[in-house]
Formats: sequence, structure tokens, C-alpha cells
Amino acid sequence: MDHKNTKSIHFGRGDTWIDPAVATKLPKGASILSTKSHGISFWASTGRIDVKLNDGKQLSFFIKALSGDTGKKMVESEYESMKAIHQVVPTFAPKPIAHGAYETEPATHFFLCEFREMSDSMPDVQMFATSLAELHQRSKSPTGKFGFHISTYSGDLPQYTEWNDSWEAFFTENLRVALDHEIKAKGYDPEFDVLIPAVFGRVIPRLLRPLESEGRSIKPSLVHGDLWYANSGTDTNTSSPIIFDACCLYAHNEYEFGQWRPTCNRFGSEYLEAYHKYVDKSEPKEDYDGRLDLYKL
Repeated sequence: MDHKNTKSIHFGRGDTWIDPAVATKLPKGASILSTKSHGISFWASTGRIDVKLNDGKQLSFFIKALSGDTGKKMVESEYESMKAIHQVVPTFAPKPIAHGAYETEPATHFFLCEFREMSDSMPDVQMFATSLAELHQRSKSPTGKFGFHISTYSGDLPQYTEWNDSWEAFFTENLRVALDHEIKAKGYDPEFDVLIPAVFGRVIPRLLRPLESEGRSIKPSLVHGDLWYANSGTDTNTSSPIIFDACCLYAHNEYEFGQWRPTCNRFGSEYLEAYHKYVDKSEPKEDYDGRLDLYKL
């Protein structure tokens, strides 16, 4: 994805011209004050658009631009994911505005949302836990199943999101797809001959089947999908926590915490403890740590 060569927005050059397809998604009559580079992305060009409305009010928008067919699917994934989160907990995510293709460069695709000024500090523990618990508890799968209505992208890789009644079955297929991507990118390791049968044949059934056995069931909850600390922040105006760069799916709520297991993670135990004041650990609770270790794969 050669997103760095897109020229419809010259981030950081003081240019006020934007692609007409983007302009149509801004408030009617808005005049462009500035465009500038903003944020860091491995996959896209990212920027800020400042506009002035007819009544003199100034607003800002965040834009992300990617190229090619994968870029098209990635911006749709982000738009649908952020829309799903914003509909459940509006304060927890920037409001998505649109996604589409540039008029001047049809192979370049954009995601547009409201701009919210953020600090680099970790979100307040209690406020973050409250918002995340609200997202998980209030969300409702449109089919009552695990999955999502489109394939969402973790980075530049598509996730398995086909609807499934069983969390064990869904997670198994989701992990197989992720493993296929890993093997394609890095090659096959001989250790997989031992590890793959063990994980799929013993570990997954042992840890996930009890969640939906002996009368137990789990709710498909909307999860961010890639919730590590770099995809979170604090709104400098309201001090409320914000999450972004989502690749959503309806999953077991504890799936969200797999990203929090690696030692480089900044979401410490205090965040989990605060969260579980609102949402109890799933039964059987004695499998909780094992489930999170499995989800971090």
C-alpha cells in the first residue's frame, strides 16, 4: 500500500485543498482552514483537517488515507468498527463520519471521523473500566451469534468474522486464520507439528468448552479487537477515555484482555481489577488465567 504517495492532502505543507470526495463529507459550506499531518500509522497517511463553518464556528476532523484493494477494505473495517462502538458508548470513541475513495485518485481510500485532542497519558483506570464494561454489557449482537457483519482488519490482515453460535467453534476458526497469516508471512516452523495439534486438539476444548457446557452460556459482546495501550488515549478537553483503530467483532468479553497479557503492555492488573468490579469473571473462574493466555495468541 503506497499510501505515502497520495497527493490529495499535503499533510504539513499548509495546503488547504482536499479531494472533492472528502469535501462532500464535511459540513455543508465549510471552508478549509488547514490540513496537517497528525499521528503515526504503520499502514496509512494520517492527518487533521481544520474547517470554519458558515456561523464562524471551527471544527476539526481526523483523516486516514490508504491505497489499493486492501486499503479499501481496511477503511471500511475501521468505519464499521468505530460506528459500532460509538453507537453503544458515544463518549468512548471518536464519531466516524465517512469512508470512501478519492475522486482524483480512485485507488486511494479514506476514513474520516471527528477529531478529538488526546494526551499520551494512560486513561483513568476507573473511567476506562466503566466505559469498557458498558461497551461489553450494553452491546448486542444483531444475530445473537459471535462474529461481525464484515471481515475486520487487524493491521493489514483480515480477521475471521463469520457468524457462529459457538464461541469455541468461532475462536478456533479465528485462530486458524490468524495462524495461516503468520505462516504465510514468516514461514512454517517445525515446532508447529507439536504445538498446533496441542492447541487445537486439547487446549482450546479444555479452556473454552466449559464456558458453554453444563448449562453455562456467554454473551457475544462487542469488543474493540486490538485494544493495546497505543489504541487508547485521554480526551484533553473532557478527561474521558478514548479508544480508536478498532477491528471489532462480537466475542467473549474476556477476549479483549488477551492483548493485555504481554509484558510490554501498559494496561496493568489495576485495569482488570476495576473492570471486574462491574463485570464478573466467566465461569469456571479457575480457568480465567488460562483463557487470557489463550486469547493472547
